[in-house]
Amino acid sequence: MTDRKIITVIGATGRQGGGLVRAILADREEEFTVRAVTRHPDGEVARELKRLGVDDIVRADMDDPPTLAPAFAHAYGAFVVTNFWEHMSAEREKTQAHAVARAASHAGVQHAIWSTLEDTRECIPLDDDRMPTLQERYKVPHFDGKSESDHYFLDEAVPTTFLRTTFYWENLFGAFAPQRGPDGAFELTYPMGESRLSGIAVDDIGRTALAILRRGADLIAATISIAGEHLKVADMAAALTMSLGVPVRYRPLTADEWRAQGTPGADESGNMFRYYADCEHRFTAARDLIAIRELNPALQDFATWLAAHRGRLLTTWQ
Repeated sequence: MTDRKIITVIGATGRQGGGLVRAILADREEEFTVRAVTRHPDGEVARELKRLGVDDIVRADMDDPPTLAPAFAHAYGAFVVTNFWEHMSAEREKTQAHAVARAASHAGVQHAIWSTLEDTRECIPLDDDRMPTLQERYKVPHFDGKSESDHYFLDEAVPTTFLRTTFYWENLFGAFAPQRGPDGAFELTYPMGESRLSGIAVDDIGRTALAILRRGADLIAATISIAGEHLKVADMAAALTMSLGVPVRYRPLTADEWRAQGTPGADESGNMFRYYADCEHRFTAARDLIAIRELNPALQDFATWLAAHRGRLLTTWQ
């Protein structure tokens, strides 16, 4: 088809953007076509996108605003996500979001999806000493910076749906994978206490974003908060044990103990988990699983996701 609507995907080689790319490629209705935006169009991930069937791959850099104009030319819609963890600066992330919003506005994009998060300071104010203030004015910078960036899309008059995501289970392959304890068992040590952690599969972020694009004007200016399931970490450990056939237990650290590990981003992620735990009820209440499933009937729970990724988890952890 030559009349499909172009969706510019900022972050197409990442997890969230990649989820939307796969969703569009698998869509039998063929209403949309992907324009994958990356700083490295000749990189390995971009080459894989091309093998999957993405023909339109464009080089652009959110830190170099003039490069963004071609990425949005003639595009109907856009999916925009910024990667705080690459540089760990909320101010840089905000500058990137503003540049993208301006470029989308100038191009006349008719429907953007901005992947954003809550402002944690609405639950834990800056003067609350339950967690340290980071980067002078944030509690969880990668949450708060994204939330502060929402207004760029409004100020630039970009028709936008604000998609609030959450912890994705693919983190179990990387930075938040369990570690082996002294007895050889795997341990999840997230500082969550008995609170539930909202999680989601990245493919469901993509499928939900596609459903939002299909709804068009109905969801312009709406805030859609998503998750696949709300689970205590002890229950996640039990599910992992059952699925993988290896012992996985929950040994929660305190947020201070987590931050004291000194790994890159430990302050940030320690505050994040403290926010998830202390603000559990408002965070999970915003993510109505029944309503999310109405948008995305294929929404996976944790057990379903585990069944599909058992082999990769075992290989990664070993």
